[in-house]
Amino acid sequence: MNSKFNFDYVGHKKTFFIISIVLVAVSILSTFVFGANLDIQFKGGTILTYIYDGTIDQSQFERDATDALGGMGVTSTVGEDFSTGRNNIQLSLISNSGLTSDKQFELTNTLTAKYSENNIELIESSDVSPSSGKEFFLKCMVAVILSFIVLIIYIAIRFKNIGGWIAGVCGILALLHDCIIVYGTFIVCRMSINANFMAVVLTILGYSINNTIVIYDRIRENEILYRKSKSKTDIVNMSINQSLTRSINTSITTIAAMLAVTIVAAIYGVTSIISFSLPMMIGMIAGAYSSVCFTCPLWLTLEGRINGKGKSVSKKKAAKA
Repeated sequence: MNSKFNFDYVGHKKTFFIISIVLVAVSILSTFVFGANLDIQFKGGTILTYIYDGTIDQSQFERDATDALGGMGVTSTVGEDFSTGRNNIQLSLISNSGLTSDKQFELTNTLTAKYSENNIELIESSDVSPSSGKEFFLKCMVAVILSFIVLIIYIAIRFKNIGGWIAGVCGILALLHDCIIVYGTFIVCRMSINANFMAVVLTILGYSINNTIVIYDRIRENEILYRKSKSKTDIVNMSINQSLTRSINTSITTIAAMLAVTIVAAIYGVTSIISFSLPMMIGMIAGAYSSVCFTCPLWLTLEGRINGKGKSVSKKKAAKA
């Protein structure tokens, strides 16, 4: 299979490694600069949902609610109540003990009086326990760790002819690279770490490892075809270039869809969707980059150090025989 691309990825591996290290370092350090904004799911508190008519300035509504509660931190999301067809706004109030019924009554009366023309009505109030959020987070982490283990085993078995376990470890390092960059996106953009974060991470894991396995598969095929005529470096570069069109097309279609969703959500002020679609775009770009520029050059470097530089796996097996 010929390719119109002919770029030396292995020759530029140091540049790619430096870029990845910088991105990961910035993502981690951003926590200390901006601080992680944990959602109510992880801190606990109260969620109040109001329906209203007409239009309301969301930021002003937040400020009015904050003043009514004596400075308690309030965040909000807007949307539409499908059962009534009216607009709704959801207030999240982070508090270890929740919001008392008296405070809720006082807040609702204040907002009702201030926005009398909008016919504000409280339709739902619920307390959120921080333990439930922590349990959800731990379950997601267990799922991620188990998926890493299964992926290493799967890649080690499927690609054993090209040093499968090394390929598996490099694939997992690339996934960690992508997850950390997604995390940094949430931190830098001041988005809350919530269920959307876990959804984006789990989705990116699937996309990124899929691209990586496609390239690994191409390396395995080319190793069989060209093991006597080409060096392993040439085989890796050729395999990446042959898979590049497929990787670009897959990534661009998803990124374009997420971009359209982000633009529409921004126009209508649906912040809950933006906190999913924007990090998803960044994660898709990071995943495409790591699969093409990071994983395989790293695999070749580690494989060369462990099994010997400049020789194909097949040649070494033949020499041993």
